[in-house]
Amino acid sequence: MNPNSSKQVQVNFSGLGCWLTLIGVVWLLGAVGLGWLVKSLAVLVVLLLVAPVLGFIGLRFWLRRNLVQAACPVCSTNLTGIKGAETRCLNCGTPLHAEIDGFSRVAEEGTIDITAVDVTVEAKPILPEGD
Repeated sequence: MNPNSSKQVQVNFSGLGCWLTLIGVVWLLGAVGLGWLVKSLAVLVVLLLVAPVLGFIGLRFWLRRNLVQAACPVCSTNLTGIKGAETRCLNCGTPLHAEIDGFSRVAEEGTIDITAVDVTVEAKPILPEGD
């Protein structure tokens, strides 16, 4: 500790000059009759700040109404889709239609999707029974 130093209290208002300048410019523009300019700039700034918030709230509302999370009716894999859209199951490849209460098959029950069935034929020689 330095015995020669005196205890001084310093108060630092950093940024106060910026706000005082802004208030002075607004007052000056209002004094010369350009208050409408200040008001229109304030409205633009408020709109720029509020628009992303309203967009985010609107997107969440739309997703809550249109996002479908359910299991595949064929293989019971959990899927997510947009209501009214057609998609394929990532696990079994079945074409599905997203509805408000879950997923349904695009083809009717009992229909076999030919592109999903692998048919391989191996030729085996037929030997006569007497040999």
